Amino acid sequence: MALGRRGRERAINYWPGFVDALSTLLLVFTFLLTVFVVAQFFLTQEITGKESALSRLQTQLKQLSELLSLERSNSSSLEDQLAALRATLKTTEAERDKLRGEGGSADTKALTADLENQKDLNQRAASQIEILNLQIAALRRQLAALEEALDASEKKNKDSQTKITDLSQRLNVALAQRVQELARYRSEFFGRLREILGNRPDIRIVGDRFVFQSEILFDAGSAQLKPEGYPELDKLASALAEIQQKIPKDIPWILRIDGHTDIRPIATAQFPSNWELSSARATSVVQYLISKGFSPEHLAAAGFGEFQPIDPGKNEDAYRRNRRIEFKLTER
Repeated sequence: MALGRRGRERAINYWPGFVDALSTLLLVFTFLLTVFVVAQFFLTQEITGKESALSRLQTQLKQLSELLSLERSNSSSLEDQLAALRATLKTTEAERDKLRGEGGSADTKALTADLENQKDLNQRAASQIEILNLQIAALRRQLAALEEALDASEKKNKDSQTKITDLSQRLNVALAQRVQELARYRSEFFGRLREILGNRPDIRIVGDRFVFQSEILFDAGSAQLKPEGYPELDKLASALAEIQQKIPKDIPWILRIDGHTDIRPIATAQFPSNWELSSARATSVVQYLISKGFSPEHLAAAGFGEFQPIDPGKNEDAYRRNRRIEFKLTER
């Protein structure tokens, strides 16, 4: 019976690793999708601003076109009046000449006065037409300037869209390269840990994480590191120190330490729930690594309580597997 049970314990469970690998892929995809959505958001904001500017320019263009049409109508009306005045003037001059030929001095004087009045009206109408022509010319220049500004704005908008699209594509490529590069260092880190720690049943790899059973580092219900656990953490620190020297400084990486408990509740003065216990254990490991010289900016502690089990069973073996400390090399 003991041999059969030991054989079952040593059986490799590939399903958790597959799930974790799939989860990591999903997280990477979600991260890239988030970046794409953010880039699209900023692109939409800039396009909206350009469209508003174009709309204002088009409104001004329409108003100026309407004003130009009105001025042209007024000019046409004045030209018609001027033509009528010229015709009247010509008729009056003809009548004046006729009267002069007939010798009517009084009528001639009256016609001469009317003729002068008609000439004055004709001159004023010509002046108004000249003013309107100048206004129309000014409006045409404004229309030309607006059309030029509109064309320039449309061209700038197209250039901006092209630049944003290119930037988004380059950002996606850069992020993918960074993820692949960090994955390479993670693989190297885990490979080095395998060499240092050896083949132990209580320390194993699950997906992209190294898993320590809590009993290696802590007593039951305690978040104080056991002296017996120091050598194992020192081995991990040694492997991490080697890899840390190789990771480029521009890659924002962290070693995340996750604390997990089994489903049995704890309620003590120090730890009212499994949340507090798992968080305190992860923090104790982080503090130990900091004492070994690791930078806090590359370390993170998280507590998951009993809510992320790797074994859904309700027996002692399942409880023991779920009580664990996980180490994950990931991006910030």
